[in-house]
Formats: sequence, C-alpha cells, structure tokens
Amino acid sequence: MSKREKHVAEHHPWKLLLWTAIAGLLFGLIGFGDIAENALRTSRNSLHWHKASGDIVLVKIDDESLKLVGRSPWPRRHYARLIDRLTDAGAKDIFLDITFDGLSNPVDDRALAASIKRSRRVHLGVRTLPLPQGGAKLITDPIPEFTQYAVLGNISVQYNYQNAAWRLPYSVDIAGKPLPSFASQIARVSGSPGSWFVPDYSIDPATVPTVSAAALLEGKADPLAIRGKEVVVGWTSETLGDQYFIPGTGKMGGAYVHIIGAETLRSGTPVYLGWVPFYLLAIGAAALAIRRRNPVQKLGIVGAATLLGLFGPVALEARLISLDITPGLFVLLLTASVLSWRQFKERGFVNEISGLPNLNALRKNRRDRGKAIVAARVLNFEEIVATLPPNSERQLVEQIVSRLGVGSPSRILYQGDGGIFAWFEDPRQPFGNHLEALHALFRNPARVAKLPMDLNVAFGVEVGSGRSVANRLASALVAADEAAHQGLKWKYHDPESLEDASWKLSMLSQLDEAIDRGEVWVAYQPKLDIETRRIVGAEALARWTHPEKGPIAASEFVAAAEQQNRIGKLTDFVLEKAVAAAAQINKRGSNFGVAVNLSARLLTDKGFTLRLSALLARYGLAPAHLTLELTETAELVDTGEGLDMIGRLRDLGVNIAIDDYGTGQSTLEYLKKIPANEIKIDQSFVKGIVDNRSDRLMVQSTIGLAHSLGRKVVAEGVEHRDILDVLVELDCDIAQGFAIGRPMSLESLAKRMTSTRSRSAA
Repeated sequence: MSKREKHVAEHHPWKLLLWTAIAGLLFGLIGFGDIAENALRTSRNSLHWHKASGDIVLVKIDDESLKLVGRSPWPRRHYARLIDRLTDAGAKDIFLDITFDGLSNPVDDRALAASIKRSRRVHLGVRTLPLPQGGAKLITDPIPEFTQYAVLGNISVQYNYQNAAWRLPYSVDIAGKPLPSFASQIARVSGSPGSWFVPDYSIDPATVPTVSAAALLEGKADPLAIRGKEVVVGWTSETLGDQYFIPGTGKMGGAYVHIIGAETLRSGTPVYLGWVPFYLLAIGAAALAIRRRNPVQKLGIVGAATLLGLFGPVALEARLISLDITPGLFVLLLTASVLSWRQFKERGFVNEISGLPNLNALRKNRRDRGKAIVAARVLNFEEIVATLPPNSERQLVEQIVSRLGVGSPSRILYQGDGGIFAWFEDPRQPFGNHLEALHALFRNPARVAKLPMDLNVAFGVEVGSGRSVANRLASALVAADEAAHQGLKWKYHDPESLEDASWKLSMLSQLDEAIDRGEVWVAYQPKLDIETRRIVGAEALARWTHPEKGPIAASEFVAAAEQQNRIGKLTDFVLEKAVAAAAQINKRGSNFGVAVNLSARLLTDKGFTLRLSALLARYGLAPAHLTLELTETAELVDTGEGLDMIGRLRDLGVNIAIDDYGTGQSTLEYLKKIPANEIKIDQSFVKGIVDNRSDRLMVQSTIGLAHSLGRKVVAEGVEHRDILDVLVELDCDIAQGFAIGRPMSLESLAKRMTSTRSRSAA
C-alpha cells in the first residue's frame, strides 16, 4: 500500500475495491450495460469486416417480384413455381423463410405440396414461442400436406430494442423433440435445445449472393448462381414487413439474420465467455492500481486495462470467441473516477517536489493522533538547495528520506518546507537510542549531482497530549530547534514552554524597541527583468532576529502590527533602509528599483507624503526608483481619502503597485480606481501555471489586460525554472521568487549584482 494512501485515514483502498467489485457484479447481473455492449461489439466488428462465403444464396421477394405477381400475399402456386425453378437449377437445399400455416386455395395448396414432394429438399419455416417452464410451442404449423415431404425449421429469434438479434438459437424443444433453427440447418451444425450463439455481424451482408424471385419466375436467372448452393427464400421488400436491424449495416430482410447465423456456424464453433472473465481482469487491474504509489502509474494501469477491454476482443471475435466487457469497464471507470477524485482532494496534501505527504496531511491525520510526533529539521537544507543544479532537490530529499527510514522502512514520512520532516511513532519507543542512531547516519555526506553535501540535523519529540496534531507538531519543531541551539542531537518538548502568552501580549511593544536596538533588519529579494535577464530591483522585506527567541516569522509580527494599526514605525524603518540601499546601488551605475509594502492604513497619514519626499531627497534617490506595493486594497475602494493620497504619491513620481492581485477582494474595480503603474500577481496563481490550465489562463489574461492599460506585471512565487519559462511565453515583465533569488542581505545582493555584471561584460 502506498504511503500517500496510508497517510489519509479515511482512505480505505481495499474497501474501495470491495464496493467497486460489488457494484460491477450487480452491473453484470442485471445486464445494465447491454446497450453499450452491443454498440462496442458493432464498432469492433468494423475492424475485421469480411465477405460472406458465397455458398448461401438469398432469393429475394423484393418490390420487383411483388409487381410481377401483382398481389400480396402471394398465391401459393407462385411459391410452387419458385421451388420447381430452384430445384431444376440444382439448389442443394431450399429454405423458405415464410410460414404456410392454414389452408388457402385448394388448387394452390395442392400445387405447393406437389412441388415440395418433387423437390425433396425443401425446409419450411415455423415460428415458436418460449414457454415459462422451459421449451417452446409452435405458433405457426404448416398443414400436413406440406410437412410430409419437407423439413421444418425454427425461424423465430429473440430481438432487442433495436429489433436486432444478438443471440440465435441452435434449436428449441417442442414437446420433447428438438426443432433446429434455419441457421443450424443451413450450416448443418447441431446444438442442444435451448442453447444459442452470437452471430458474427462482421460478415458484410451486402456480399451475400442474391437473386430476385421475379428473375427466377420469368426464367431470366442464371442457373449457375443457384447450382450447388444453399438457397434461402425470404422477403426483402419493406412493404411486407419482416425487417430486422443488422448491426453495422441497418434495416434488412429477416432472411439475412438466418444467413449470417449460418455463415457464422460454417466458419467454426462460436464460443461465448460471458462477462465474468473481463470483470475479474478489471478487478485485478483495480487492485494493482490501488497498490501503486505513483498516481500516474495508478491511472496508467487502469487505462491500459480499459484499452485491453476495448480492443482486445477484436482478435478473439475474429476467431468467433465473444465476451462482454461493460461490467469490467464499469469497474475500471469507477476505480479511475474515485482515484482521480482522491488525487484531486489530495492536492495541497502532497509535497510537489518529492511526492511525500506534507505537513498539512500530517495535521489532518486523525488515526495516529494518539502517537508521539518526531520532527527532524535539516538545519542547512535551504543553503544546500541554493547551491544545487536545477531539478536536483528531489535527489537530496530522497537521500534524506532513505536515512530517516532506516530501522522502519514502512514509516510514513511527512515533508514540510525548509528541510522539515516528521512522522508518528509509538510513544513506548526508546527514542534516545533510535534518534542517536539516525543522527549518526547523517554524519556521512549526501552526494547530489556528484557533489558531497554535509547534512546538519536535529530531532524533536512530542510524546503525546490532548492538544491538536498541529500544536503538537509545532512543539516537536520547537524541541528540534532547541536541540540545535543547545548542540544536542535530539530533545523532548518541554510542556512548560508551550504557552508564552506574555510574548504574544508584549510582541508589538517589543517590536518597537527591537527597531531601536537594531534587532530588525531588512532583507532584499531580487527581481528579474524577464526580457533582459538582469536583476533590476528588489523587494525590501522586514526581518526580526530576537536575542532570545531567534528569528521571528515576518507573517507573525507584520500581520499583528497591521491589525493593531501599529505598522507606521516599521514601514518608516523599512522605507529608510530600502531607499538608502537603492541610492547606494544606483550610485554604482545601475538602474535599480526597490519595492516596499505599504499598508492601506497608512494612506490616511497626512504626513506620509512629506516624510517620503524628504527621505528621497536626503538619499538622492529618484522617485521613479521606488515602488510602493499596496496591501489590503479592499479598504481603498470606497475611501476617497486613500485614493487622493495615491494620487499625490504618483505626482511625487513614486510608482504604485497592486500587491497580491487575484486574491481576496482584488478585482477589476481596483484596476479602474487605483492609478497603479504595476500589478503583482499573487504567487498562488503563478506556482500553478505549469500544470494548472485555469491558473495559466488567469495569469495570461491578467498580463494582457495590464499591458493594454500600460501597466507592468510582476509575477511572484517563481520557485522553479519551468515557471520562468512559461512567464517568458506569456510576455510577463518581472519575475520574483526562489528561482531568481531568496531574500538576502544588502551585501549579498550587491555581490550578486556585481558578479552578474562581470559575467555580462565577459
């Protein structure tokens, strides 16, 4: 069973197989797929379409024959003449697909009886009706004068809603005596009463030799067309009825059904395998697919089995072996639908690079919530990834996973971002010995792209509590961080450090002090001009390194400052650092721009424009080199004061960007109301443009709309080279993300720009 299936508790793969098998079984037992079955068999017949043998001739009572006689039904003397002509022409046997029950004109009856007696090779058709208790009874019975020297044959067939006969009888039981069908008699093949076979409708009925009854009666028919042949006489004129649907051809006279049946039996012994064989094969394919880990392999197995069901019977039917496939196809379709739906639901629960379940999947795991949680943090993971060749991160993860799985190969590992791995463990496990052994494995360097890489790892353990899995995972990660800081291999989580309410309450006041003490600093994430492939700017991002707690997540303190309307001091700090940095870089001859997030809450600060203008003048930075990225744009829609402030900033020469376009309240209304120079497409759309058609269309339409309005487009979240290649095709202007560069210090950014210019000059 795959890890991906195991980690979601509500996924019971064998229960899926059981219910699918039951559904397919019922599907087959009630014959629900007969309509589709017949359509598929007809389609396959066209792949081995072939001619009739030519040994069976149809004498057609067609429109020309009716005109010759002038009335319908024919007086029996005309059938007598027809039999005489066929006998004289040397017909082997004569089969009249016409019933002669009851008396008619005595002269005509005697003439017909005499011709039957002279011929001694006439077969008369009778119609039968199945009985509930088994067997059948005659519903048309020729008079004794006719049957004394003729052989009776059953011409009744079962037909479906299309008036098509897919099952022809060998014979029926009439009062304990077998009555063969015309098809059996023509082919001279016997079969037990009640048995049937599937006619081969890949025989082209148009290739059956025919002679008009009118030509025979007028003596114009070529005797060579009759001599030594089995002859069937039947109605083909639509005015006489007796029309059946011949699959693959259309409506034709009923005599063609008997002829095709006879041609089938003359070709060999038809075998009907039913629906069970392919149904069992489909169950086997479904079981195999469920056991696979890779979703492509899952659907590949189901797809291959489906193709086998659709086209495999062609070779069998060419050898008169037929089987039903719709119950099996139903099983495969149901399996593929469920697997596809589960795969769709699991999007967001799987790490895109490694295919491992991610931490969201771990948090959703209810089955193992009572177990201990072990977290492993590869401390230098991001540094290693930054030095690897493109598309090598998966190879690194595979080596980490192989080491973490030592001692428990069936362990389900969950992978988070930044080198975080976690798993559930039996709380009675002797963690010390096991984790120290795992730590020892990481002393040996990993080899990725033929490069040795030292891996620094620390482990944290949360043994168990009544808290949520998400909280317990966070505790295990905290323990791993503490182990790393303290130089330990692993550490248990200390419950007393779980809640740090005082920190949360004092965080904003500490933030203000941290700015004054220099604990807050600015990182710069580079921006790439897609056309020139040059770094043309960077986004300034606030970072806080607490002296005791270490790095504080920006999402935590920035969001809190915005919500509590205390974002002003932090914004002024970041702006000053960013403007100073941009001015410093531009003095070296670069054309470098810097972007700073600006909360919509600050647009009501009347002194902001004056402070910004003074700041630009102090550092000598042209306003065009500064971009203010507006967040919380929803607050601007009905705020005239905020829109006026944006207008004043534009008059100052500063660029305005709409941040996170496409999410939340961001709509076309903002493009209309906010005089922005730039649109920044949210990374949730950019990350999906390679594989998700909807995301790609959204990004493409946004770029087209922005360009038509004379605005540039920045795509954030460009984490892989494939995304950048698509953005080139979509004519995007600027790209930002890990594939371009992670947030870095000003010194690192300056070095990178210097090395980039050096390579360009070389």
